[in-house]
Amino acid sequence: MPKEDMGNYGPKLGVDWTMYTQVIVNLCLLAVHQSLTARHGYAVQPLGLISCQKAAQHITAALRVKCELSKIWSGPQSVTMSPKHVVFKKVSKDKLVAVYMAKRDFVDHCDFVDPVDGVIVIDQGQLKGKKVYVMLSCTFRYGRQDMDVMGVAFRRDLFVVTRQVYPELQDKEKLTHTKVQQKLLHKLGDNAFPFFFEFPDNLPCSIALQPGPSDVGKKCAVEFEVKAFCCENQDEKINKQSSVRLTIRKIQFSPENSKLVPVAETTFEFLMSEKPLHLKLSLPKETFYHGEPIPVTVEITNSSSRNIKDISVSVEQVTNIVLYSNDKYVKSVAKEETSDSVPSGTSLKKDYTLYPLLAHNKDRRGLALDGRLKHEDTNLASSSIVKQEVLKEVQGMLVSYKVIVRMIASGTIGSSEVSLELPFKLMHSNPEPAKEGESDDMVFEEFKRAYLKGVVYGSDDESPTEA
Repeated sequence: MPKEDMGNYGPKLGVDWTMYTQVIVNLCLLAVHQSLTARHGYAVQPLGLISCQKAAQHITAALRVKCELSKIWSGPQSVTMSPKHVVFKKVSKDKLVAVYMAKRDFVDHCDFVDPVDGVIVIDQGQLKGKKVYVMLSCTFRYGRQDMDVMGVAFRRDLFVVTRQVYPELQDKEKLTHTKVQQKLLHKLGDNAFPFFFEFPDNLPCSIALQPGPSDVGKKCAVEFEVKAFCCENQDEKINKQSSVRLTIRKIQFSPENSKLVPVAETTFEFLMSEKPLHLKLSLPKETFYHGEPIPVTVEITNSSSRNIKDISVSVEQVTNIVLYSNDKYVKSVAKEETSDSVPSGTSLKKDYTLYPLLAHNKDRRGLALDGRLKHEDTNLASSSIVKQEVLKEVQGMLVSYKVIVRMIASGTIGSSEVSLELPFKLMHSNPEPAKEGESDDMVFEEFKRAYLKGVVYGSDDESPTEA
């Protein structure tokens, strides 16, 4: 808008442009005045400030001017931007195959699992009569990688399925199951071919056991991978230059939260004490979400002759390796130690709040995660849900959580520790289903996940260029 028009427009709105400019300048001075007052703890005399009441009157008028001017400058029509689809891609080193997928994480909703779908783009000029395959696999890894050379099983494939993508065995329309696939095929052209997989019901979710600093080469994880490759037949050795590996995650989301209120209570009897000690531990609900605080209610009725002290409340993660070994890892992921005491003949009821977060446990060895520690979107592993008629051994690893209250009961003839535990579930919240927009606009991003700053990649770790 020309300056002369602005001068004519101002009076129509009842705004003095000179005063409007003065208001802006004085607001800046007022902000500096308040900052100095807060920083130095004493009042700084403002210079040349108009009264706040007068400024407020003109701020209202100024905002009205801003609103009207935005209408004039933007024109009579308002444009609503359509949301764009984010599509992840990865290309082989020789540019022969490229994989496009709309997801990196696939959700187990308990009654169904999100299918794995995507599109492969092929450079047919380089194929030279070879075929193109795509494979979905679930693998359990346990031990050192050099154990394979020694003849000891380092890995076990829990699930593998391979499909031929090119030459086509079916029409593209029959293999296209989602709108995103349709849009990708339309955008990427005739050299794009769809693929589609469904997870069976008996597969575990992605879990990785965090190794310690000295555990070079060791790995314990349940991993899912999509691999695209080209060769004469699917059984021959795969050329890494002409293949694409994408590590995806299968994540357990929470079923509907039951109305069950978890409660545990017990009674302890001591030598030389006529009456017992009664403990009660309770939670407001059975399932908590990652990042959510966990309120724990502890009730102690001490009718015994002992004195209760050193009360602590903690959340422990229990990981059972059910395939290849019977190893068990128990790690505290949140703990509150108190100076509370309950003398003989008294009682205590108190609420404690715990925060089981990965951010507080990044240096802990043997901690189960739902991904890799170096990735920004990694959390503590969710509680394992074993479906009916599914063998536990097929899960590879089982993760559970419990709240434990511990205390010392001291007496004249010695002291003893008493404790009480209560299991609960820690999971991802179930988001609302995503709505597929009508827009064909897509944003292509590299498949690799964002990495945490300061992470050092060891020789056994994948490099930042890997999926």
